[in-house]
Amino acid sequence: MDNAAGAEVLEAIAASALRLAGLIRGTDPADSPPVSTARGPADGPVPGPFAAGPSAADSDPLRWQAEACLTVLSGAAGLEAMVAAVKVHAAGGYDEAAQVIAGPIMSPQEQTAQEMGIVAEVACALTVSERTAGGLLGEAHRLRSALPLTLAALQAGTLSWQHARIMVDETTNLEPAAAHALEAHFLDPEAPNPARGAAGGMVPGRFRAKARTWRERHHPVSIETRHTRSALDRRVEFCPDRDGMAWLSAYLPADQASGIWNRATTAARALQGPAEGRTLTQLRADNVAAWLLGGTLHSTQDATQGGTLDGTLDSTQNGAAGRIPSPTAQVLVTVPVFALMGLTDEPAILDGYGPIPPSMARQLVADGAESFRRVLTDPRDGASLEIGRESYRIPKALRQWLRLRDGKCQFPGCSNPSLDNEADHLNAWANGGSTGITNLTQLCPKHHKLKHTTPWQPTEATKNEPPGWISPTGRHYQSEQPDQEPPHWPGAAIDAVQRFHDVQGFPGDPWALSNDRSPRAPVT
Repeated sequence: MDNAAGAEVLEAIAASALRLAGLIRGTDPADSPPVSTARGPADGPVPGPFAAGPSAADSDPLRWQAEACLTVLSGAAGLEAMVAAVKVHAAGGYDEAAQVIAGPIMSPQEQTAQEMGIVAEVACALTVSERTAGGLLGEAHRLRSALPLTLAALQAGTLSWQHARIMVDETTNLEPAAAHALEAHFLDPEAPNPARGAAGGMVPGRFRAKARTWRERHHPVSIETRHTRSALDRRVEFCPDRDGMAWLSAYLPADQASGIWNRATTAARALQGPAEGRTLTQLRADNVAAWLLGGTLHSTQDATQGGTLDGTLDSTQNGAAGRIPSPTAQVLVTVPVFALMGLTDEPAILDGYGPIPPSMARQLVADGAESFRRVLTDPRDGASLEIGRESYRIPKALRQWLRLRDGKCQFPGCSNPSLDNEADHLNAWANGGSTGITNLTQLCPKHHKLKHTTPWQPTEATKNEPPGWISPTGRHYQSEQPDQEPPHWPGAAIDAVQRFHDVQGFPGDPWALSNDRSPRAPVT
């Protein structure tokens, strides 16, 4: 880390924060001490907003408050940029120190392992995903080594972190001279033909558009070559959302993406009619789902007249007429007993996604018998009761219980779903470790490799809790685990249990096994 630069930025942040605090209290910014930054004394990150701020002599208190709040918002934006600069210096400094501590690299495998360990440490320190931490490390290296004007503007608070990231993104894969020219065009007023207006004065979206336009006009490599290289990054991504929904996005060559979009739109328009209640947007989504899952979509009228085929979702439940089949990937569906019976509306848990409506869970259990594993939960405390299975082989059942306990890859911050993960012994079998739930964890291939190639070490696990982790620097990080909540009891079930208890003459409280609390008792 550049200690001098980092210290100067932190001192400027402290002075600017005191100045903003004085403004909030109602004192005149002119009476506050001068702000010192890397640009020189008495030159704070937001001199313009302060100069235009309210006067202490303003007789209208509401006007003072309005002007003061706007000034504080502008000042806070400058402080956020300066804090981002501190993180850039700290991340880059840790990266450099960790590489020196690790010693010389003897093979590509060692290089990969070292990079994974550094990214994991930064991710845990910031409580962010490893993708975010890896991005920060890459951006920090780029800013510190190739974009001095951008880093200086970030330290001064005149350019936001979003703008700085855009600059990093748009200069990626450019030759040093071309990257410097793009940066200078927007940040150096003395450059030939500089951009009109300050880069920090544009919203990030407009800044990206202008930077990309300039990049395309002056890029030394042809667009054909760049497209061939970028096509290697094509991928499909899955992102869970609320209310039993999720996003599925694809990064594809532009012609393919446009073709898919146009075909989905054309097919959706063909289904529109007086009797069709779905919007064009909904029809487009239903068509894509049907194509990917091997079904065929019909209009609402056709589905009503012809019905649907066996093994498909009910159109009244998911709003999609026609034949959209249930998925066939092997997935655990954790369902409260009463919800499976249709007595309550408690959400079920779809492995790798999260809460889903009970009607969806019942349909998956009914339609996906070969691919979905039903997991019932205890109506007393929400603990798992049993996994529906066809095979009695212990290793297979144990892997399923492991998936149920951990929910996902158990490395801190990783969200890789359990279906893609690998069971691993905490204490190696060769070292006397047993094949029991307390000596097992599930890790994605990436973190499985990290465990065996870096100093990261797992802690002990229990039957109900996954292991924690100890980093190479000795820091302890806890793993995340699924939350269990006591299910909601329908009134009829509560009355039936109480009557059965009274008729049988059993002593004591019938709810003693449910943490000594009746389902009717208020939650405290």
